[in-house]
Amino acid sequence: MYNIQKAVSRLDYAPKLKEIELTDIKKGLGEFTPRPDKPVSFAALKATLKSAGYVLDSADITVAGTLSKEGDDWILTVKPSEQRFVLEGPNAGEELASSIEIRGGWKTVGKGTSAREVITPAERKQAFDRRTNDPEFVQFITANFVPNEDAAKPLAPIRVTSPGLTVFKGGAITPRLYLIRQSLGTLKVNRQVVDVSMSYTPSPNLQLEAEIPISRTAFHDANQSGSGVGLANITVWAKYRFFRQVKTYGDRQAAARFGLELPTGKKEAPSQTQINVPAFVRPQLTPIHGGLAPHFDLAYSQAGGRIIFGGNAEAIFRTERDGFRMGHEQRLNTDLEYVLLPRDYKKPGGELFLILETTFVHRGTGRLNSAAVAGSKATEYYLAPGLQYAAQPRFVVEGSVQFPVVRNTGPLVLRTDLNVLLGVKYLF
Repeated sequence: MYNIQKAVSRLDYAPKLKEIELTDIKKGLGEFTPRPDKPVSFAALKATLKSAGYVLDSADITVAGTLSKEGDDWILTVKPSEQRFVLEGPNAGEELASSIEIRGGWKTVGKGTSAREVITPAERKQAFDRRTNDPEFVQFITANFVPNEDAAKPLAPIRVTSPGLTVFKGGAITPRLYLIRQSLGTLKVNRQVVDVSMSYTPSPNLQLEAEIPISRTAFHDANQSGSGVGLANITVWAKYRFFRQVKTYGDRQAAARFGLELPTGKKEAPSQTQINVPAFVRPQLTPIHGGLAPHFDLAYSQAGGRIIFGGNAEAIFRTERDGFRMGHEQRLNTDLEYVLLPRDYKKPGGELFLILETTFVHRGTGRLNSAAVAGSKATEYYLAPGLQYAAQPRFVVEGSVQFPVVRNTGPLVLRTDLNVLLGVKYLF
């Protein structure tokens, strides 16, 4: 729902972001007090919500101003914007009043220079006493948009690619810490990876992202040990959402994502004297899996009520760097989420999600000095239960533990025994 608030805040007449309130998520209700010195527009509100993926069903507006009559039309003029509203309906015609408040259904009639704002008043209009009130401006707007329960949820699963686009004309910063334990026979490896992802959404269908990881690796085997810290390969992404279907209490969407993994990571591997393992294993102790690597990804998700399901399929094509690369990869991930809390869900914030993600990975034959390496293939399947807590609509805390269920790996491939992820997400 932060996406709705962000969208509305871009209107010329909108107040500050924190003053736009979503009062009932399930019924799709929100309200705000616009700036008194700016004219308002129902058409502009409808268009900006559409750009964020929502449909404005209707809106009520409360205004206070001076009532006059021009021909057959009743006109309400408000200050200080001097905007004029045309009144329609059975309750439009009443006596003139120097100061009056009207609440009713609101719409824009016509387009361009001929457009006018129209109010269909409710049953009664109440005059103001100028001795105690002087609010000759638009007081507040109540918007009724198509309810979309999924929009209140965090904008991505934890490990699985989401087809969502975070915030239109905004973005997210997502720092994550990975604690990874690997092994190969008597060789034990521990990695700590800090990965900072920054995304920006310039349009309703496009998201740009950069992922910057820094890795520390420590290893030991019998009497040999060592460690190293370095930048891993930076990846830049572009995601295009080509399908979205919003319905009551649900959302379906799909996106294609292209990434380019750049050869920026530390490539210096331990020497044979530092660790006595095969030549193809030593480069696996660096933060990289090779050189330049394009990523192709298709993602889909759907939500209904408290349950969200999604998945993505990804292909990675690796190139050699200093004569080393792991095999090309094909990945298939799934994501299942359940909104555990709150049970009575009216306003965004305070949501707790139970998450179960799966990852299937097939890695082809790797290469060393342009020669295929026997025993470098791998087929693995992982489970990753997790929790995600939306402390506020703009701030999410998350964590998951990934462990192997199936590992069919060659004798020259490090085996991942455990992968713990801790992260936060901040939307702006």
